[in-house]
Amino acid sequence: MPRKARIDAPGALHHIIVRGIERQRIFSDDYDRDNFIERLGDIVTETQTCCLAWALLPNHAHMLLRTGRTPLSTVMRRLLTGYAVSFNRRHRRHGHLFQNRFKSILCQEDTYLLELVRYIHLNPLRANIVNTIKDSEKFPYSGHSALMGKVKRDFQDKDYILKLFGKKVSTARKAYRDYVEKGIAQGRRPDLIGGGLIRSAGGWAAIKKMRRYHEHMKSDERILGDGDFAQSILADAKEGLEDRYRLHALGYDLEKVTSRVSIELGIDPKQVWAAGKNRDTVKARSLMCYWAVRKLGMSATELSKKLGISQPSVSMSVKRGEQIAKSMQLELIEEH
Repeated sequence: MPRKARIDAPGALHHIIVRGIERQRIFSDDYDRDNFIERLGDIVTETQTCCLAWALLPNHAHMLLRTGRTPLSTVMRRLLTGYAVSFNRRHRRHGHLFQNRFKSILCQEDTYLLELVRYIHLNPLRANIVNTIKDSEKFPYSGHSALMGKVKRDFQDKDYILKLFGKKVSTARKAYRDYVEKGIAQGRRPDLIGGGLIRSAGGWAAIKKMRRYHEHMKSDERILGDGDFAQSILADAKEGLEDRYRLHALGYDLEKVTSRVSIELGIDPKQVWAAGKNRDTVKARSLMCYWAVRKLGMSATELSKKLGISQPSVSMSVKRGEQIAKSMQLELIEEH
């Protein structure tokens, strides 16, 4: 069965879970953990991705991120690929470090933001890495210590969370700490790992009962939220998918995209593919990358191979191309 496409958009809140292959360790010591955190901090800062919570455990990691202008898949690819190469080199190992691709769950912020912050920051305590909630305040490999002001993490958006608990920092920290402590008794929370439509209906028991009356609902492990939220997200995702099918049905491929770019910008199609930093070429290539990736659904990696440039360069071109298309009011399909 083919895996489902990720659901993402600027401003989307994601619970990210990264696991070691065959449950193996992905962090052997503090050097590894510091290496991962440094990379995470640099990448989320550079891409303007908002980091609200995170926790590192021996064989997996949790992050709560809000997508900025850079797609989540690009952010995570840079983070995990760079770290895996560094880890393998340091420990003289070969092969995959992470289990398949990372898991990302699109979350309904109003309902689940604070629940997820608490869930993620209680992971070290649940895993017996720290013994008490007080110990977790000084544990440097979780965002909880940063929210409590014990460890400095400039890349983490602490103010956004603390302001939800009070206007004064000291008061907000106490209220936040009390909130987290109350979550200890809840234990593990499998209900926070996606499946929005099922949850909104009252769980599997309710779904089974509904099926007896021939009422069917759809679940999706990529989404954490109520039924309306899940359905709206899936509808938006379907709309994007339908646009791609429509383009392919109309015969749009990379060659036709290139032709459209040359017509709109008034340049030779060969110049779209030309190397170098000529202003017109960069503009044309950026627009082509934007339409190819965002409209046709091509991966930045695939396009980088065709253009002979790096994947991050393609991602930067996509962002430039989006700005060009908006400023010039350009559309891939000519509407008559």
